[in-house]
Amino acid sequence: MGRICGVLVLITVAAGLAGCGGDGDDPGTDPAAQAPQQVTDPGPFFGQCGSVTDEEVAKAFGMPPFTGVTRNSVGCEWETAGIGGPSVTFSWYRGSPIGRERAGSELIGRPATDIDVQGHPGFMASSEGILCELGVEFGGDFVHWSVMYADAQPAADPCTVARQLAELNVSRAK
Repeated sequence: MGRICGVLVLITVAAGLAGCGGDGDDPGTDPAAQAPQQVTDPGPFFGQCGSVTDEEVAKAFGMPPFTGVTRNSVGCEWETAGIGGPSVTFSWYRGSPIGRERAGSELIGRPATDIDVQGHPGFMASSEGILCELGVEFGGDFVHWSVMYADAQPAADPCTVARQLAELNVSRAK
């Protein structure tokens, strides 16, 4: 019995190690892996929270007062009921492709549509009238707004809110 268990363990370990192996291709020959990163000019400066005030976010969002506002070097989040509740989020991505964010939205079932915000291309993706994501591209940079009403009754269309905040944000870029 002990010998059979030992053999089964060896077979399991061998199968696991074989599964970790490659397909025999040399990863050094993959042109995508060797392609240099594309360097782009930096986009404009947006200021803290995209140069949009707490009052402007509250007015557009139309929900009860914010119980928490988080600010850091890459963005801000305004929350009305803590984590997982209604919120508005702004993020500023420097040197990051907007296509990755767009693909992520589409991958989780929120088809993105092309938009233009004051001459800058972007995308908008939504879910059932309670969530909207909006990204605006600036060369190698982009800004991203996410408006989520969660389980609360939406006070406004989340994409209208995201668009309004993005318009303010873009108009104040330096």
